[in-house]
Amino acid sequence: MAKKENKSETYEVKGEDLLKKVKELIHEGNIRRITIKDKEGRILVQFPLTFGVVGVLLAPMLAAVGAIAALVTECSITVERK
Repeated sequence: MAKKENKSETYEVKGEDLLKKVKELIHEGNIRRITIKDKEGRILVQFPLTFGVVGVLLAPMLAAVGAIAALVTECSITVERK
């Protein structure tokens, strides 16, 4: 049985666009993990996303992303896809 590889993509965003981009990525689907790093490359937060995570379970994560967006001017989002 062949093992499926995860693809990784990185997006550079400004703080004010962070929440919008994360919501957009979640809406696209088939995402396994989202990692947000500051401009120096330090991991600020990492969220595993499993199949079926919706609504109430996303609210605390999006609130945390909103708080991070208020604190950083530039950051990167690394997305691992299935």
